[in-house]
Amino acid sequence: MVTSNTASTATEPLDLVIFGGAGDLSVRKLLPALYMAHLHHTLPESARIHALGRQPWDRDAFMAFVNEKVRGFIAAESLDEAAWRGFVDRLGYVCLDATQPEDFAGLARAMQPGSDRVYYLATAPTLFTGICAHLHGAGLIDERARVVLEKPLGHDLASARAINDEVGRYFSEAQTFRIDHYLGKETVQNMMVLRFGNTIFEPLWRSPYIKSVQITVAESVGVGSRAGFYDGTGALRDMVQNHLLQLLCIVAMEPPVSLDPDAVRDEKLKVLRSLRPLTVADVARDTVRGQYTAGSANGDKAVGYLQEDNVPAGSETETFVALRAHINNWRWANVPIFLRTGKRMAERRSEIVIEFADLPYTIFPDAPRQPVNRLMIRLQPEEHVQLQMMAKEPGSGMRLRPVSLNLDLESAFSARRAEAYERLLMDVIKGRLTHFMRRDELEAAWTWVEPILDGWSNLREKPRPYTAGSWGPAASSALMAREGSAWVEEA
Repeated sequence: MVTSNTASTATEPLDLVIFGGAGDLSVRKLLPALYMAHLHHTLPESARIHALGRQPWDRDAFMAFVNEKVRGFIAAESLDEAAWRGFVDRLGYVCLDATQPEDFAGLARAMQPGSDRVYYLATAPTLFTGICAHLHGAGLIDERARVVLEKPLGHDLASARAINDEVGRYFSEAQTFRIDHYLGKETVQNMMVLRFGNTIFEPLWRSPYIKSVQITVAESVGVGSRAGFYDGTGALRDMVQNHLLQLLCIVAMEPPVSLDPDAVRDEKLKVLRSLRPLTVADVARDTVRGQYTAGSANGDKAVGYLQEDNVPAGSETETFVALRAHINNWRWANVPIFLRTGKRMAERRSEIVIEFADLPYTIFPDAPRQPVNRLMIRLQPEEHVQLQMMAKEPGSGMRLRPVSLNLDLESAFSARRAEAYERLLMDVIKGRLTHFMRRDELEAAWTWVEPILDGWSNLREKPRPYTAGSWGPAASSALMAREGSAWVEEA
């Protein structure tokens, strides 16, 4: 096993290899992100991009595919024809079946001599171990190689460990980049500064000053063409196990001793290991799973999950999850943390809401009966931070109403804000591991999630129906109400 890792430089040859190079992730995210890096001169001049797929294309056929499909996922104002031609010149295509070791000889021939190599595995996780073994067999792994693993990594703790064990035979932990694109979002990375760079927040970032935390990742779209992958995976594995738990870690972690990647990830690991395990009784009380039915979403009629293409009749895969979590430490004692994610929700929204504790006593009898102070951190579609406070209305008397202090991060800084995949791809090239999951983090997340899956299986309850275009089953509101809280859109 290789035990060291080095960052690529602008002068060393660099080969970026995308397994699944003609797939949805590559077309929608990876190739557009690499184009933007090329456009803004952050992609090393020596970098060449090799898309791999089973389609029997030559390079001209692949270029026609790229021109037809990829350009549509790049903002019109960023499409510069000269830059696009230069980017296309970097691209190559290799017809390769990832299950056939003899096909990897063609990849070896396409590589630049003596290059650094980044292997992006945008494939089903079941292919990860075979791909790594075949790369090794073809002599394509050395101490400068890196591998990027897409989520979800496995479908439970045992499968995640098996994948990690096999990948670890060929790539050291320092060479392994488990990607979660939410960790590449500018606002998520700004959370570190918001918490640990401002004395106004850190003294209050704890029990008893915080009443509750809610983290929402809501999608307005359905499963679409991903139904074949999504069914049997579901919202808990697809979103909670990685995205939401990583956001929870950033909210709840203690200050790291430095910005060293392992120092940051050590603190995140402590949070994951401090999550209170859920028993079957806890699962029945503290989790809600749902499945969307026909309704109206984005102004259009939407079919229910069971009517989507490639979804088996009677599927009980959840498209919505809401749950309550607790962290067993002093900082977060008795603070409920609510996690929520779903498809076909009322709107696309990802945000973190910190609800500060109620005033112990108010001298204003006419004050509104609603949360006084909330810190709302919006991750998408726009990125901003909003602090809700009470203020006096103009005029005589002492009538109070909530007002907001707003920090619009997009307008506060004039510099271009790279999208998450672009930022993370550049981190891989530079060997920066801070915003990627370490093996023990991943396995700690599965350790907490797996009892929820087991609990649902034991309870044998079907997902609760919710109408497309809504905010999920009514039971998710009741989950909040039991703690005297409400989802932000209901408060």
